Amino acid sequence: MSRMYPYPLIAKEGWPFIIGSLVLSILTVVWCGWWSLPLWVITVFVVQFFRDPARDIPADPEDVLSPADGRIVVVEKTSDPYREVNALKISVFMNVFNVHSNRSPIDGKVERVDYFKGSFLNAAVDKASVQNERNAVLAVTKTGRPVTFVQVAGLVARRILCYVHAHDLLHRGDRYGFIRFGSRVDVYLPEDATPLVAIGDKVRASSTVLAKLPLAAPEEGSDVAERQGAEQNTGEQADMVKDATTKAAAAAQHVLSQE
Repeated sequence: MSRMYPYPLIAKEGWPFIIGSLVLSILTVVWCGWWSLPLWVITVFVVQFFRDPARDIPADPEDVLSPADGRIVVVEKTSDPYREVNALKISVFMNVFNVHSNRSPIDGKVERVDYFKGSFLNAAVDKASVQNERNAVLAVTKTGRPVTFVQVAGLVARRILCYVHAHDLLHRGDRYGFIRFGSRVDVYLPEDATPLVAIGDKVRASSTVLAKLPLAAPEEGSDVAERQGAEQNTGEQADMVKDATTKAAAAAQHVLSQE
């Protein structure tokens, strides 16, 4: 399904950079001739960086779409640090040659937007998710499923732009932000979501489906709910065993030291 897209060629954020580099290149031609060639190369790079094409949007309401162009670097069960719940995390890394406009992965409503100052580590490494400058959008689908998507600054990216606020309504494929000049977007989904991508896959904003998210949460007593509960109990039991083992080892070491 296609929908009218407001920036079919060049992102609005790019025009000051494009015009500036173009004027500088022209002036350099006048004064320096062929020595202006490197500046024309830079101008071409700036134009391609700020391209912002329209995309086809899948129609299945259970589809969670990619919020950015790039490469998948994380697909794992972990904790959503913004909601403090277990989640499926999928991360998209953008290099400087990818389209950098960010688009909503779901239809829903924004609950809140949280901004965090931080470092500028390489966005491809996992610790960038919690240490780098980032902007988290906490939203809920039309059927009440919570989804968190986070713009993360990178080694080169020094500016995160987010245009949505609490209570705003989102449609899948809507443009909600932009990052300059290389970064990542993390998506945290409920545990019953089924990932459709793997690490290393190349994805396109709005047109690539990251995962299937059931419209309704699993009911208490269902197979999914029981499996999630069993996984949680297994983790708790493992922690208890580890703690008991540590205490036993400490006690044994104490006895030996007395002898």
